[in-house]
Amino acid sequence: MAQSTTPADAGPYPDHEPSTIHRRTRQAVLAVVLLSLVAVDPVAAQENAVCNADNLPNMIEGFFQLTTALGIVGLVVVWQAESLLEMFTLDHERKKGLKRHKRSAMKSAVILVVLGPLYTVAGSMMGLPLAQCVNLVPW
Repeated sequence: MAQSTTPADAGPYPDHEPSTIHRRTRQAVLAVVLLSLVAVDPVAAQENAVCNADNLPNMIEGFFQLTTALGIVGLVVVWQAESLLEMFTLDHERKKGLKRHKRSAMKSAVILVVLGPLYTVAGSMMGLPLAQCVNLVPW
């Protein structure tokens, strides 16, 4: 004896669920926006707390320069190791995977190097307080 299925039983999601998901998503977005407006006011009232600290801007600059340098060194190590592996690999799929990973590592390094100067320039143009006292250019 075969059981008949109705359209409501056809899938794991009832017909009314997408509207519930959209409504809850809108509610969550609205809650985040309202919370951010309320929570940002006390922070905005502080005038350049980072810039007024004694050594904090220099520490942030040094940390950014250190992480950028480590990222570039990591790129060189990964690039050289994968080039060496690529020479001794006979499988074409493995070689394609190594080349994809090398391209991904290069993209990450470019983003790492470009992100600091981009924030410094765009942040000073937009008047962001951190960009006015911290220079995130790694060189």
